[in-house]
Amino acid sequence: MEVQEQYTWKRRPEFSLVFIFIFLFGLAAFSLCLASEFQKAKGKDLKWDGESCYLPENHAFGLGTAALVCVSVAQIIGNVVICRGFLKTNKTGTTPFCVCLLLFSWINFAVAITLISIGASINREQRYGKGWLNRECYLVKDGVFAASGVLCVTSLAAVLGAFASNVKPSLQVETINKIHTNNV
Repeated sequence: MEVQEQYTWKRRPEFSLVFIFIFLFGLAAFSLCLASEFQKAKGKDLKWDGESCYLPENHAFGLGTAALVCVSVAQIIGNVVICRGFLKTNKTGTTPFCVCLLLFSWINFAVAITLISIGASINREQRYGKGWLNRECYLVKDGVFAASGVLCVTSLAAVLGAFASNVKPSLQVETINKIHTNNV
């Protein structure tokens, strides 16, 4: 009986640490996306010489890159932990709800990193005659970084939901085993 209690006790800190890790990286990604929204290049930064344009690099590029790193690390770590749980436990099957959450998470993640990548790329220096695409200068529309921040949060919330739905049944099975052990 002590072995089962000890295993259950060890399982909860692992859940807490992974949960906190994903939550903090998600919060950081969201904050960095919001900061990118406020630091992005604006129309007044654009310089025009009559034939070509120039847009200086600004902080949104670095902030967007940092947001990409944060959301990518959290997504990958969360999915590795969840998949490791699927492979280790034969006690619980993969629930359709958990699979749907993971699929939803990856779709949101793909859209979020696409928006952040393009937005950050546009905020790099656009030199005279080079521009960003087709020798033209582009500006990020209002709300692109904010929307990508919301997508990061929803993506990581889905990962946390899948993680919680995967961990919770195994803890319940161990609790039921303890009850049966105590009754015998």
